[in-house]
Amino acid sequence: VWDSQPKVIKFSRKHQRGSAVNGLRRQKRDWVIPPINVPENSRGPFPHMLVRIRSDQDKDVGIRYSITGAGADQPPSGIYNIDPISGNMFVTQPLDREDRASFHLRAHAVDMNGNQVENPIELYIYVIDMNDNRPEFQNQVYNGSVAEGSKPGSSVMQVTATDSDDSTTANGMVRYRILSQTPHNPIPNMFTINSETGDIVTVSAGLDREKVSQYTIIVQATDMEGNLNFGLSNTATALISITDINDNPPELTVRTFSGEVPENKVNVVVTNLTVVDRDQPHSPNWNAVYRIVGGDPTGHFTIHTNPITNEGMLTVIKPVDFEMNRAFGLTVVVSNQAHLASGIQSSLQSTAGVTISVQDVNEPPVFPVNPKMIRFEEGVPAGTTLTVFAAQDPDRFIHQIVRYSKLSDPANWLKINRTNGQITTMALLDRESMFVKNNVYEATFLAFDNGSPPASGTGTLQIYLIDVNDNAPELIPREAQLCDRPRPNSRINITAADGDADPNVGPFVFELPSFPASVRRNWTISRLNGDYAQLKLRLSYLEAGVYDIPVIVSDSGNHRSAIRVKVCPCDDNGDCSATGAVAAAGLGTGAIIAILISIIILLSMVLLFVVWMKRREKERQAKPLLIDPEDDVRDNILKYDEEGGGEEDQDYDLSQLQQPESLDHIINKPAGVRRVDERPVIAESQYPVRSSLPHPGDIGEFINDGLRAADNDPTAPPYDSLLVFDYEGSGSTAGSVSSLNSISSGDQEYDYLNDWGPRFKKLADLYGGGDDD
Repeated sequence: VWDSQPKVIKFSRKHQRGSAVNGLRRQKRDWVIPPINVPENSRGPFPHMLVRIRSDQDKDVGIRYSITGAGADQPPSGIYNIDPISGNMFVTQPLDREDRASFHLRAHAVDMNGNQVENPIELYIYVIDMNDNRPEFQNQVYNGSVAEGSKPGSSVMQVTATDSDDSTTANGMVRYRILSQTPHNPIPNMFTINSETGDIVTVSAGLDREKVSQYTIIVQATDMEGNLNFGLSNTATALISITDINDNPPELTVRTFSGEVPENKVNVVVTNLTVVDRDQPHSPNWNAVYRIVGGDPTGHFTIHTNPITNEGMLTVIKPVDFEMNRAFGLTVVVSNQAHLASGIQSSLQSTAGVTISVQDVNEPPVFPVNPKMIRFEEGVPAGTTLTVFAAQDPDRFIHQIVRYSKLSDPANWLKINRTNGQITTMALLDRESMFVKNNVYEATFLAFDNGSPPASGTGTLQIYLIDVNDNAPELIPREAQLCDRPRPNSRINITAADGDADPNVGPFVFELPSFPASVRRNWTISRLNGDYAQLKLRLSYLEAGVYDIPVIVSDSGNHRSAIRVKVCPCDDNGDCSATGAVAAAGLGTGAIIAILISIIILLSMVLLFVVWMKRREKERQAKPLLIDPEDDVRDNILKYDEEGGGEEDQDYDLSQLQQPESLDHIINKPAGVRRVDERPVIAESQYPVRSSLPHPGDIGEFINDGLRAADNDPTAPPYDSLLVFDYEGSGSTAGSVSSLNSISSGDQEYDYLNDWGPRFKKLADLYGGGDDD
């Protein structure tokens, strides 16, 4: 509200000490300028006078008034102005307290010359608040939650609204209240709100998520301290979710479940246990946990929870035997993953019984001992009965017949009686066979019944073969080499290998037989240890050749073996020479000489044949030619011994090598040898004419024209000849050769050709009349 009468504000008086005549006067306190109040959102009219600024000296001198500060000459400028003569101060537009609540200005008074006549005074202008703003909620929708079964007074959530008006006045004081609640169950007023803070709390008990999972609350905020007649209001929505607690135990749908399972099967679902739980699905309060508390002492079964349906899948994890247990009676208990809420008792329906029937199936025959090992000495003859390898049928309540067959017998040594499982040998059992590993021979057999469907079982028979001394030692090496004139250290180290095992192998005894007598006369053997011996030559010389020397090698019995020794002449290093190697192969001296003579005769024949061919070639070249020298094309034939990359990588015109289509000009030729590659008598291509100028404009173009003409000329010769271009350039640095004209009639001396060097020697001999050779 504007002031009814504008105030007059005067400048404070300047106080000075009085003169001696007037004496001293008490100084008065400075004036206190009261603030100027301006209401916001005024409708005017504008400009509107606020106060009048006046100086006491305006009667004596001319005074000019002005104001400075934010709102006058500073941003936001132009809101306030002052009449410089009368000092009336005006506001020029409506004010908004929420934009700016106060202004601080200064008023000035100066004379006509601009000299200050009064001290500036401070002016404070306050914008008076009006209730022009509604409360505003921070969110239009608030989300809160409270657990079901909560006691009255439990905090739920808080809503907040703000008012831009002055909070120190009723214009900005906000109060809250609940307008509505949906749904109204169990009562319409389940919640209340603190009118000043906006806190929402429960009023009464009875929250049950299984009945109402969410409430919708409409909250109103009103300023003017909640005065509905004068205040401004706004609303928001509060969504209150009721959180689940485990207040409902799981309940099995029936008291007894049943199922059946085949014997000897695992990981088979016997039956599904169904359960009901009213708590929030797929939460720990809803997830079921099943336990078997009775009827399965050996742990044949377990229960897994289906995470989607919450059903219990009763599964067999250990094979059940129909002959041992035909049925099972289990006791099952179900509970939740989370503990029940305080004060909630477990339901009797969380326990049920499960009856399981075991189905009989045809089981395969079983070998009581598998694998079965027996021990025999090797060398057991064919037809020997080793053992009875019989199987038992687990199906005791069904009479079935068991039959047998052989499944694996690597050496084909065994056979099995089809009726009773008796094992008999078909061949000699040899411990040294490749099919025996670590003295054990292994075979597998099949036992099958006549059930429906038939079932079969496999059994393994292991035969441990005890070694007997049935293998003679064998000399190592089988062949050796020795010089015909042995040196002091010339000897052959020998040992023996025996296929038997301890104690039927070494130590070995090495001896030379007494017959024939030449063996002991020419050779001697000495034992180094139980495994090695040395064979040496007794004689100082033995004719080259191959000798089979018998040696008696004994382990626990006497056995004869032989070693082949090649005796040969040796070089200085003790190695067999080339001739010696031949001699050692069993050839005598006469045979060696005959072989050498044969080689010499063969080489002589080859040499004579080569000489004869050379002479024949020379005679052929000396014969006269049968054709004219002009027609001789031998010098034009070039041999190319490299094929290169083929015709694609050579820029040759092969059309010139084609045979002419007409041979008339050859047939009409005089008798003699005719060439079929002569120039055909047809029109020739026109070659470019040489320019009369000494320097044609483009030599390259001239050459290209000649090349194209030559490529298209059907009369061009196929043999290698130069394509002559009659342009020789602008001149030559060589002198004239007209003096060499062959048609000159006068005699001429050519002796000076001898001075031209070796290149002209032949010409000098022809024309210069030199000495005949």
